[in-house]
Amino acid sequence: MTKRNKIIYWIATVWLALGMTSTGIVQLIQMKEEVDMMTLLGYPIYLLTLLGIWKILGVIAILIPKFPLLKEWAYAGFFFAMSGAVYSHIAVGDKAISLFGPVLLLILTLISWYFRPVNRKTNS
Repeated sequence: MTKRNKIIYWIATVWLALGMTSTGIVQLIQMKEEVDMMTLLGYPIYLLTLLGIWKILGVIAILIPKFPLLKEWAYAGFFFAMSGAVYSHIAVGDKAISLFGPVLLLILTLISWYFRPVNRKTNS
């Protein structure tokens, strides 16, 4: 892995981890704005707790050394959650600004996954 790729990986991964951790916490504590958004999107409020837990566990999975298969699952979960968020906002006709967070986290997920070091990849 080149030094450039390592820097790209860590910058994307740290920002991804911060974004997922902060949104996970907001979902776990069920901030009013988050509850309002879930209601607007038509999802049950209890889904916030599940998403918050999954995001925090996913962050732990991508940051800890080893466990490459677990990392693949975490990246997949982040991809599905963020692409689902983008689709949900579009489906209800939400304003374009509401896509910024999910699209940014989706891009960071893809960059972090693509540039991850060999020891963080599965052998398949």
